[in-house]
Amino acid sequence: MCGRYASSRAPEDLVRHFGVTAWRPEESLAPSWNVAPTDPVWAVLERAPRDGGDRPVRRELRPLRWGLVPSWAKDARGAARLINARVETVHEKPAFRRAFARHRCLLPADGFYEWERIEQPGTAKVRKQPWFIHPEDDGIMAFAGLYAYWRDPEVAHDDDPGAWLTTCTVITTEATDAAGRVHPRMPLALTPDHYGDWLDPDRRDTDGLRALLAPPAGGRLAARPVSTAVNDVRNNGPDLVAETPL
Repeated sequence: MCGRYASSRAPEDLVRHFGVTAWRPEESLAPSWNVAPTDPVWAVLERAPRDGGDRPVRRELRPLRWGLVPSWAKDARGAARLINARVETVHEKPAFRRAFARHRCLLPADGFYEWERIEQPGTAKVRKQPWFIHPEDDGIMAFAGLYAYWRDPEVAHDDDPGAWLTTCTVITTEATDAAGRVHPRMPLALTPDHYGDWLDPDRRDTDGLRALLAPPAGGRLAARPVSTAVNDVRNNGPDLVAETPL
């Protein structure tokens, strides 16, 4: 799974990297080296004109809340449980299949954290050692994600800013490379040549979309042990991704 990650790039850098055509600078997020469920996160998505006109599709950079709330949910309380969607079943699970067909996004990251269970010699205790897993070239990772709009029934008017909640989830796959030595699952990251096909709001071919979600090739990720300070979501800062001797 993916339950914590780092996302510290400036929005201007993300706009350039992903070819974003629509971004509102007033929608700003602080860099975070300890992104946790229900936090606001950057997402890249594409939206066609509402009136179906000839205007081009907009590629947007927007803050969404991590933890998907399906449009049909009665309330938003289950969001923290839907932070991940398994690639093997994402197209058919009721919580995700509508978003898979219509609302796909990319979630920029520096890397992600996983915890290795290490047995303590001579005891029954198990220590959980956090690792930071990231691209070997320290480039931007683009997690494949889904997003959904949820209408709060407690808010009377659609034009009220509190009426709508937009949330997202990270698609996960079997771990490969350095990540596989730490944990059996990992976020599925797309390469730039697949960004456009994944984000295209007009694509509906399930088989073609699933083909984009192939497990990544080996040799692209590195892992380093980091401090257990990352365990506490209140801690933040670049020191969290610094290597810590085992």
